[in-house]
Amino acid sequence: MAKTYDFPGELIAAQQELNQVRADLEALYERLPYSVEPMEAWQRPEGYWLATSRAYPDSPGWSEQEQQQVAALREKERDLTGVILTHAFWSEVPGPERPDARSQLKHALEREDGEGQEAA
Repeated sequence: MAKTYDFPGELIAAQQELNQVRADLEALYERLPYSVEPMEAWQRPEGYWLATSRAYPDSPGWSEQEQQQVAALREKERDLTGVILTHAFWSEVPGPERPDARSQLKHALEREDGEGQEAA
């Protein structure tokens, strides 16, 4: 059985915020045009990556505000990742156990909510 860790509250909070920032960034990407810069419609040639062709419509590009939103979320993601990776908690975990501990932190919120737990 894998060892479990008692993560500090601020580390769990940082992971929770990171999860939310990543979800916000993903949702933003889904709403944005496919191209940052304005681009005319184009079609991928047959046999290029896939056997079928795929047409792309004109892209108006991203507005300055949209570019700023993406940049702000990416910066927040980097900052939170730094907070998590440099937290003093990791010095208490032996080196070979850190990858497993990091994985457990990523899923700690699911366990707290009762999601993702296997039946006993």
